Order: sequence, then C-alpha cells, then structure tokens
Amino acid sequence: MGFIKKLLVLLILLALAAGGGFYYWMQQAIFAEGEVKEFTIKPGSSVRSSARQVYDAGVPIQPLMFEALARVMGKENRLKAGSFEIEAGKTPVELLNKIVNGDFSMASLAVIEGWTFQQMRKLVDAHPAIRHETLGMSEAELMRKITPDFPQAEGLFFPDTYRFAKGSTDMQLYQQAHSQLLKKLDEAWKKRADALPYKNRYEALIMASIIEKETGQKSERPMIASVFVNRLRTGMLLQTDPTVIYGMGERYQGKIYKRDLLTDTPYNTYTRVGLPPTPIALPGMQSISAALDPAHSDALYFVARGNGTSQFSDNLNDHNRAVNKYQR
Repeated sequence: MGFIKKLLVLLILLALAAGGGFYYWMQQAIFAEGEVKEFTIKPGSSVRSSARQVYDAGVPIQPLMFEALARVMGKENRLKAGSFEIEAGKTPVELLNKIVNGDFSMASLAVIEGWTFQQMRKLVDAHPAIRHETLGMSEAELMRKITPDFPQAEGLFFPDTYRFAKGSTDMQLYQQAHSQLLKKLDEAWKKRADALPYKNRYEALIMASIIEKETGQKSERPMIASVFVNRLRTGMLLQTDPTVIYGMGERYQGKIYKRDLLTDTPYNTYTRVGLPPTPIALPGMQSISAALDPAHSDALYFVARGNGTSQFSDNLNDHNRAVNKYQR
C-alpha cells in the first residue's frame, strides 16, 4: 500500500509539473523577434492537420501541444480556414484565438475610375494574394456566373479600393465589385432628375462611362453630362471620341484619325445616333451622379481649353470660335 501511495503522489506531482509546464508554454511568445510569419489553413482541415500546416509554414510551435491547447480550450472544431499572419511576441493562446476568430491577413486591390474591364481583369489575374478560379474563363462565362442580367462585363464593376482576406477568390472580388456598382447605380437612379432621355438604369450607366472618359475635371462632369443629354434629347449625334476609340479595340495605337471617325462600328457615335450598346469604361460615383443629375444648361458643344478645363457653347458658331481660340 505504501508503494501505491508513493506512486500516486509521484503521478500527481508529474501531472502538476506537466500542467505547470503546459500553462507556462501557452503563455510564452512563440518567437520573440523576427519578421511576421504567414501561414494558410486549408478548408476542411482537422485540428491536427491545422497545427501541422501552421508548423510547416515556419511558425515554431509544437503541433501536438497546439492541438492539445485547442482541445483543452474546447476550440478544436472552431478553427477557420484561410490565410493568417502571426507577429513576434504572440503566444500560442493568441495564435489559437486568431485562427478561431477568423482574423485573416488582408490584401488590397485598387480598381481605378475610367479603367476598362479588361484592365481590371488583368490586375485581378496578376494579384498574388487572390485565389484564381476564373483564369482562362471567357467574359461571357464569367458574367453568367455573376449575374444572368448582363451578358457583357464592361462598366458593371465599381472602381474602388477593395480589401479582402488573402486567399479569397477572384470570383468573390468580382461579385463584390458588381454588387457595389448595382448599389451605387440604384441609389443614384432613385434620386435622378426628371425627364432624362434614358430608358433604364443601364443606359444611364453607359452615359456615365462616357462622362468618365471625357473629362478628368470632376467639377465639369455635370456640364459634360448636360451636353450629351441635350444632344440625346434633340437627336444629335453624340460625336464623342472615347466611344470611337473603344470601338477600335486593339487598332487604337494612341491617335485617332479622320478615317477612324468615318469607320462605322457599334460604338462610333459619329456615325450612329444615340448611345453605344454598352458602357465603355468603369465609371465612378461622380460620373454616375452627373449622368443622372446633369447641370441645367442649353450647351450642345464643348472644347478643351488646354489647361484641363472646357469651353461650353450653346450653338455651332460659338463652338467654332472656341475651337479656333483654343485648338488652332
């Protein structure tokens, strides 16, 4: 009996020592100094597999002890899949909570106002923090997966800076940017001015894309919109170079010639009345607002002054004088 008692006491002391050591370990920094370490936990991973993935990524934890920590704290089934970062000085407990809380490492991507969808897609395809699911997918197939309402992508993604968890898919980003565009367009459409010459929101979006490409002066966008709206109302040709350039596609090499203005395409607003069939770029909020709330004017023409601003005219004679003054 004396031997059994001594053995029990020894086992208790060992358990206490082990427990004390485990407690000490979970409160100590995983690594005291050095660079931030990144790791990724794959979807569907068990707690044991997750601990091994963290260790294999270069985070100096003891996988079995980290697994034990998750089980002791009752969090073994709550670990999130995704990409994470761990800084020097963090403890195993802080690391576990980061994974459980889904405190993912973040990345960002800036989509610029006036870009085409192809420019946006090129940026998305090359982003190293994005998980690419749409590489090689045609534009039509991509749009079928995003929305059944629009077969063509141009103009249907809102230009903004997007922050997302590293390892997010490109499809998630496209869906977010498309939803953001529809939200902004809906808000502006509800507050639109009366008697605008648009059949629907999509035509307003087409106009917004033209305004976006016609001026870098944000303050002039309502007046630019007024010129084009006045032209639509009177049946005049829009005669805007950016639509011609868009219709030229890869033929455009930085200059536009008279023959280009005379070559008919669906986007040539020198040869076709009305709006082009789709937007020609990704318009920002100010261009959308201008398209749906243009300035009140009788202007039908404008010409660049050469200093970033435009001269607006109500009639052709005044416009020709402005062209002679500022362009010749």
